[in-house]
Amino acid sequence: MSRIPSLNELRARLVAEQLVARDITDPQVLKAMGTVPREKFVPDYRRHLAYEDRPLSIGAGQTISQPYIVAYMIEAMQLDGGEKVLEIGAGSGYAAAVLAEIAAEVFTIERIEELAELARANLATVGITRVTVRCGDGTDGWPEEAPFDAILVSAGAPKIPETLKHQLKIGGRMVVPIGDDPTGQELIRITRTGEEAFERTHLTYVRFVPLIGHEGWEPDVT
Repeated sequence: MSRIPSLNELRARLVAEQLVARDITDPQVLKAMGTVPREKFVPDYRRHLAYEDRPLSIGAGQTISQPYIVAYMIEAMQLDGGEKVLEIGAGSGYAAAVLAEIAAEVFTIERIEELAELARANLATVGITRVTVRCGDGTDGWPEEAPFDAILVSAGAPKIPETLKHQLKIGGRMVVPIGDDPTGQELIRITRTGEEAFERTHLTYVRFVPLIGHEGWEPDVT
């Protein structure tokens, strides 16, 4: 009778078979993905699915992104370690937890109060203290903490949010899914090269829940 692998073994297997094998190479990202227990950020009844490479429902019509996409987006942020990072779309707190393994400070915004509370609870459960969670409109950013070295937008926007662009430091990078279809987006990296100068790099195509807010979609978008 074969032995059932532990969650730690499944996490290590995910890193090897879904990340390294698919060209995620940043050692800090790989270490973070191999450290953060994804099972603590999904509902109890889905924990046996935590290390399948797919999104999972976390309630309130939202999902936790598939591990490969989390790793891909964080790698695309080109973090050296020790940065100040803003995340838009906290969800259950998983991506913020991964970011906190690399960055010095993480600020994350979630528009749905029950998920903001869930993210706080999950982060506390795993002992992560370098993340601050706020409930609010993510497209407004976090002006009193700006500028940021990097911004991760974990929801699909109809266009690049101007407010977030201007909360980047010069040289800072934002990874954001954009597109006029709320069910599918182009993932891009925006690099701020001057006060009003920004470079845009195409990364891949993705599918995220819509970014709701002043510079996003209306709440009733489908």
